[in-house]
This record gives sequence, structure tokens and C-alpha cells, in this order.
Amino acid sequence: MLIAVNTRMLLRNKMEGIGYFSYETLKRMVERHTDHRFIFLFDRPYAQEFVFGDHVTPVVTFPPARHPLLWYWWFEYSVPAVLKRYRPDVFLSPDGYLSLKNSTPSLAVIHDINFEHYPHDLPFAFRTYYKHYFPRFAKKADRIATVSEFSKKDLSVHYGISGDKIDVVYNGANEHFRPVNEEQAAATRKQLTGGHPYFLFVSSLHKRKNITNLLRAFDRFKKRNDTAMRFVLAGSKRWWTQEMETAYRSMEHRDAVIFTGRVSEEQLVAYTAAAYAAVYVSNFEGFGIPIVEAMQCRVPVITSNISAMPEIAGGAALLADPFSVDSIEEAMRRMAKDEALRNNLAAAGERRARDFGWDKTAGLLWESIMKIN
Repeated sequence: MLIAVNTRMLLRNKMEGIGYFSYETLKRMVERHTDHRFIFLFDRPYAQEFVFGDHVTPVVTFPPARHPLLWYWWFEYSVPAVLKRYRPDVFLSPDGYLSLKNSTPSLAVIHDINFEHYPHDLPFAFRTYYKHYFPRFAKKADRIATVSEFSKKDLSVHYGISGDKIDVVYNGANEHFRPVNEEQAAATRKQLTGGHPYFLFVSSLHKRKNITNLLRAFDRFKKRNDTAMRFVLAGSKRWWTQEMETAYRSMEHRDAVIFTGRVSEEQLVAYTAAAYAAVYVSNFEGFGIPIVEAMQCRVPVITSNISAMPEIAGGAALLADPFSVDSIEEAMRRMAKDEALRNNLAAAGERRARDFGWDKTAGLLWESIMKIN
């Protein structure tokens, strides 16, 4: 079988959630299925490390697609030209985008449809494209894969698609996220916070990640508790807003907040493993990989009580209402004051994390592909 894959998210030193999903699943599928051939479609010159085997043919088709107008051109003109030339049996799109002008059987991985719930969290051109095209992509796809039961139901309800067409393919998490000994953790804390314990948030600083309420909650936590706790936010400020800036500037304890910017994988693993607790209280998630990464490090987690996050936490995290500063602050206080709770959550989270893994993800995604033929 010949499988064409949209690999435009495989970008050296620039990968985020969907990019990591693409990398981890495709690498495993290529290595396991040497009796099949793959066409990888890049939208710019690619790194050789992303060509995972001799049975992969990389194809660069321009233009680099990073804006709605270029998305349209790439998927409706550039991609169909490649598919017409190679005539694959299946087109796999790990970011959910499809070509409406091509009839190749397709599998779209639609991770979530947050733009249907919070359209104004995105620039006008982006949300307009998503809301116009993704219902069409979902209906055109021969099968859809998504990353949680929550997202499966959300897709089915919003787009009127039978659940029989949608496969749940849970995300994994980077296997390098593992517990460290106290000496290693202490060295990281010394370097990062001067030796102080810290809550950790990991992700791009996007409005959907609830940064404003996180900052307000941490400030309230510091005001009400005599503690040396710090708050580390590890992620790019690409989506930083005036509302976030105002919340930060209004903090009494903003000197206890540390922005690392985007960090390397090695740094992120170290920062996660040395954290007092991970705090991930987004307004909406289709999965939430940082939850599992923290759990793998035996670090207790505070996460939201809505969308897919309780499903992924599986009873092994402290849940908070993301829309309530008091609820988030109370979760921080409980985590800081109740050592038995913290230890129990750390142990439960480590067990829960074993339910997820990229080997499982790649296997389930392959099964989804096989259902098309």
C-alpha cells in the first residue's frame, strides 16, 4: 500500500503538540511497516531526520503553508497535484486538513475543535478558515481519528457525524519524561528558581490556556500563604495578549513568576521532573499532553474539571474550575499544604500515565488507516 502523509508540521526545533504527534506516530509506523511505502509531503525544505526509512519518499511542494490563504492554496492546489502524480491508496493528515478537490481516500486526525467553542481566542482569518473548512473536512474524510472520547463526542455532535466513523487514538507522551532523584531536582531548582519550589505550567502562552486566571490565582495564593513557592511558565509568548499583560502587571508577587520562553526538550524534562506540581487548567483541551508528561515524572497535577482533562487525568489529578480564580487558588493551596494528598496524587498519576504511550498511539492510528481499505 502507498500512503501519502501531510508532514508539514515536522519542523526542526519548532514542533509543538501536533508536530510531536506526527513525529512519534509516523516514525513508529514507518519502522514497523517496511512492506508499505510512504510519500511525505513537506511545505518547505525538510530535515533528513524526518525521513524515517528508505521506503519513504519526501516531496516538497510549495508554498510554505502558515496562513489561511496559503493553507487554501497548499491543500487545494499543491497537495492535489502531488496526489495525482503518485496515486496513493490513502492520504493521512495528522493535523486534520484535507483537500476538497481530491478523491484519494483520507484519514483526518482532528485533535479538537476548540475554535467552535472559543472562536474569538483566534485571529479573525484563522477562525474563519477553521469554521468554514473543518466541518467540510470532517464530512469528506473516510475516517476520522481524534485523541479522546470527549473529542469524539464533540465532533459527532457539532458536525453530525456518526461515531462509527471516528476512532479514538489517545496521545502518548515523550518517554524521556521520567522521575529524577532529589539531587538532580535540587540542581534544577537552584538553576531555575534559586532553589525555591515551584508550580509549573507548560505550553504556549495562549488565551485558551487560561494564563490570566492562572496568574491571578497564583498571586492570590501568595497573598494568602506564607510560602517561597514560585510559578514557572515554560512556553513561547507568541500568543501573549494585553489581558495577560495587564494581569501580570497587576500582580503583587510578580517577582515570583518566571517566564522561560521556549525551551529545549532536555530542559523541559528537567523542569517538569523538579516541579512541586504541574498546573494545567486550560479553558478547553482535546487531550492535554503536559498532564501525562508530569505524571510520568511522578509530579502531581492540577488540571481543569472540563472538556477532555478529567478523562485524561483519570482520577489521578486535583481538578479545578478554570473559570474560577478561587477554585484554582484553592487547588494550589491544597497541593502546597497537604503532603499526603500530594504524594498520593504523584503515585496515582505515575500509574495513570502507563495507560498512554506513543507505541499504543501509532498502533491505533495504523488500525484506523487499515479500516479505510
